[in-house]
Amino acid sequence: MNAFLTALVAFSDPYLITVILIGTIGGVLVGAMPGLSSTMATALLLPFTLTMDPIPAISLLSALYCAGTFGGSITAILVNAPGAPPAAATAFDGYPLAQRGQAGMALGMAAVSSVIGGIFSVVVLIVAAPLLSRVAYNFGPPEYFALSLFGLSMLATISGESALKNLIGGAFGVLLATIGMDFTTGVDRFTFGYWELSEGIHFIPVMIGLFAGCEFLTQASKLKEGRVRAIFDAVKLPGWADFKHCFGTICRSCGIGSFIGLLPAEGGTVAAMIGYNEAKRWAKDKSQFGKGDLRGIAGPEAANNAATGAAMVPTLALGIPGSATTAIILGALLAHGLRPGPHLFTETPTLLYAIFLSMLIANFAFAAFGFAGAKLFARVTLIPTEFLWPAVFVLASIGAYAMDQSIMDVWIMVLAGLFGFVLKRYGFSAAPIIMGLILGELVENSLKQSLIIFDHNWFHFLERPIVVTFLVLTLTSMIWPLVTLFRTKRQERKAADAVQS
Repeated sequence: MNAFLTALVAFSDPYLITVILIGTIGGVLVGAMPGLSSTMATALLLPFTLTMDPIPAISLLSALYCAGTFGGSITAILVNAPGAPPAAATAFDGYPLAQRGQAGMALGMAAVSSVIGGIFSVVVLIVAAPLLSRVAYNFGPPEYFALSLFGLSMLATISGESALKNLIGGAFGVLLATIGMDFTTGVDRFTFGYWELSEGIHFIPVMIGLFAGCEFLTQASKLKEGRVRAIFDAVKLPGWADFKHCFGTICRSCGIGSFIGLLPAEGGTVAAMIGYNEAKRWAKDKSQFGKGDLRGIAGPEAANNAATGAAMVPTLALGIPGSATTAIILGALLAHGLRPGPHLFTETPTLLYAIFLSMLIANFAFAAFGFAGAKLFARVTLIPTEFLWPAVFVLASIGAYAMDQSIMDVWIMVLAGLFGFVLKRYGFSAAPIIMGLILGELVENSLKQSLIIFDHNWFHFLERPIVVTFLVLTLTSMIWPLVTLFRTKRQERKAADAVQS
């Protein structure tokens, strides 16, 4: 209690509050730029925080982390160019809403879902950190393999109307994940002599290309057709009925995001994808998903923001980063002479409470910015197409290049855009490709590590309760669409028989 009161007194300092607000605004702005995620921003800011005291330094990075996760939804909704990887799923329904003149409603729902998910994860972090850290500590390569397999089992229903096309896209994503050096043998695969591909294809340039690049080409092909602009009488924030409609989805995604964020190296991207899939799976009417359903925004936004606080659990309690951004925050802690792990809870409890409070303040702050700026952000849709999309393409190119300062990533982004443009013409969705690419590497590496641990005895997988649980969930996920199809066919037959009689 004394540590909490000391942290609370520290937050009476205007300097600390200003630092958090600056981090929040910077996170929203950086997160909104395609490819320039909060991970990149925290990495750039880290050297500057070394001259600050530990509490303001870590509070600044934590606020930027929370706000950057929400910021990616802005351009995902307005111009179909996710500013950050976790916002990729938000674009599926957010952009169609913006095209219908409901950008303000989409941004408002994103803000509300994000703040609820963020606050939920911080509460989980405060209340259940010791218990959750022990659960995360039990995850080894076999558990990661089973979890990734469960994620891949969702490809058939993640987006689009054709399960077969989704599976083909997911398989292509997994194939892309095999490019690069095999970490067990050291052999280059499918690099064709390009050393830049030895480390594999990162999903960020592919994601930017499939979304921003593809949309750039789509809009270029429609220059003579005119453009759908936001009707400002229709630009409004979601009402109580909309919140009630999405409340179950938000609650479900908060749990999903917190659990996924807790697992080291998973992060908000996987949480958002699973959150979107579960929102669609549990919806009675799935017909509007991909066409502008608010639940398609609430699900991934609540999930990816719920993953932020949970990702801090293994970072603070075990010294194991829960995501790429928390890896940088971990580096900041070490740079300030702090030891993550049990020592952090016993030696510097004031710093821990300061981190909790800064994340809470950042969540409320970016919600305020999201609501206050919803109509302002929506005016992006009024910028003439011939100016807007070339600017988006330039930002996308910068985002692809900035990650590793590699021109190869820019070419990958361009090729992904061309490929996505062709796939879109034939009814394929980008989401399964992205998810296959993200999970493909994790599936392969964790499987190889597991087989080495088990001396290539597959039956040892069945000796681990967590693995068995995820394998059962995987089978259920694969069988459930067939059960749903069978029920639908049976209902159609009953309806037909009733009409005939």
